[in-house]
Amino acid sequence: MHSNHLLLEEPIRMASILESSKSSFFPAMTKIVGTLGPKSRSVEVISGCLKAGMSVARFDFSWGNPKYHQETLENLKAAVKTTKKLCAVMLDTVGPELQVVNKSGNPISLLADGIVILTSDQEQEASSEVLPINFDGLSKAVKHGDTIFVGQYLFTGSETTSVWLEVSEVKGNDVVCVIKNSATLAGSLFTLHASQIRIELPTLSDKDKEVISSWGVQNKIDFLSLSYTRHAEDVRNAREYLSKLGDLYQTQIFAKIENIEGLIHFDEILQEADGIILSRGNLGIDLPPEKVFLFQKAALYKCNMAGKPAVVTRVVDSMTDNLRPTRAEATDVANAVLDGSDAILLGAETLRGLYPVETISIVGKICAEIYFIGLDIAEKVFNQDLYFKKTVKYVGEPMTHLESIASSAVRAAIKVKASVIICFTSSGRAARLIAKYRPTMPVLSVVIPRLKTNQLRWSFSGAFEARQSLIVRGLFPMLADPRHAAESTSSTNESILKVALDHGKASGVIKSHDRVVICQKVGDASVVKIIELED
Repeated sequence: MHSNHLLLEEPIRMASILESSKSSFFPAMTKIVGTLGPKSRSVEVISGCLKAGMSVARFDFSWGNPKYHQETLENLKAAVKTTKKLCAVMLDTVGPELQVVNKSGNPISLLADGIVILTSDQEQEASSEVLPINFDGLSKAVKHGDTIFVGQYLFTGSETTSVWLEVSEVKGNDVVCVIKNSATLAGSLFTLHASQIRIELPTLSDKDKEVISSWGVQNKIDFLSLSYTRHAEDVRNAREYLSKLGDLYQTQIFAKIENIEGLIHFDEILQEADGIILSRGNLGIDLPPEKVFLFQKAALYKCNMAGKPAVVTRVVDSMTDNLRPTRAEATDVANAVLDGSDAILLGAETLRGLYPVETISIVGKICAEIYFIGLDIAEKVFNQDLYFKKTVKYVGEPMTHLESIASSAVRAAIKVKASVIICFTSSGRAARLIAKYRPTMPVLSVVIPRLKTNQLRWSFSGAFEARQSLIVRGLFPMLADPRHAAESTSSTNESILKVALDHGKASGVIKSHDRVVICQKVGDASVVKIIELED
């Protein structure tokens, strides 16, 4: 069991906890992924979400049609233009998700100890006696005593709006279940999860492929959230599919771990994926409650050591209906950050929650508190020195050239107490490697475009790489002038550096007499240098 990065040798002065937190142009080192939907799709609300700290917008295709999501995306583009805040786009696939369709939309009341039948006959109306599902193989997959969970989109965890069922018997294509708790299912669509049951459906469905090849290609999505990833082969198949869809060969794949099968094959999946999403809603059903935190800590540690972004879900469920999180939820957010999460994903809280902007703001403030309450306190909460040594040891020797440069840049920045690290990059890899070592200061990733051709036309790369930094802890991208080549001259590098420094000053992270660590390529050599700013 890997411990988190706590340092308890020196006590924190308790009164300092009440001191005002530092404000910053960069809301928090940890990023926030917000799911856009009915309560968060207007230009006004999306603008509020961006200002509050959302850096990735998630579009969940388990509900809604492409036209609806396109309207939301157009509003996002308008909000980005208005606020001048970059935002990446994530498409979340449906995958082998089982659903109960309530055509009438009327509330369905289920009483404890009663009987309800799950049927594959979708012509039937959903009622307190019968729930039609979108899968005709459930009766072959389950047996007496198995547990099934039904709830509205992204289970709320509330026992009054979601229901546990126990399989009593199987009759042909019907599954007869005993209701374990009283609940009222409201809405037109409920997710069904059969605990620890293998569902024989493809991870990337035909519906998913249709959406990706149309909506995804049209909008050049930055991230694909691959729901219910169970094997490394799922990621390889998805990558092969994306490689045939024009610019989507650049799209990063985040494997969504949602069940026991994904947990068992986690190491192989991590090798293939660009990042990991820990879907704690479904995992919390498959795993015993006392095992959830063990998986979270182990999975985040593995992602950190591999230098791949890790995203944690389901942290402030109660804010779907309330203006403040519970004490346990606030602590859970902080612990997810301390465990090594790069980003927090908000689902129902922003999609259909009553307070999307406030939710993002509060989660962002909790994340920011870990690092911006003042370095003297933060170092007592997050032991960067211990983390750095552990990461270097994990990487081993000999290091690759780029890994050595990245780790040296972070070490230098810590030693000279630099206010920021500026990294020149064209692929984004160097900046991500720096972020892997978890520096306590922001990393300004200056993405220098490259000229490329597909035999028919010339274009500049860089936009994808810049936006894909928006899910990595501590990375803040800036796209350089495309007239500057990736292999730039010394004079050009200096002019780009000046723009980056001016941006840092305007953002409030760089002040007179601050030290700044620069990581850049000069000719064939990679260079780390330290500069001290004048008045």
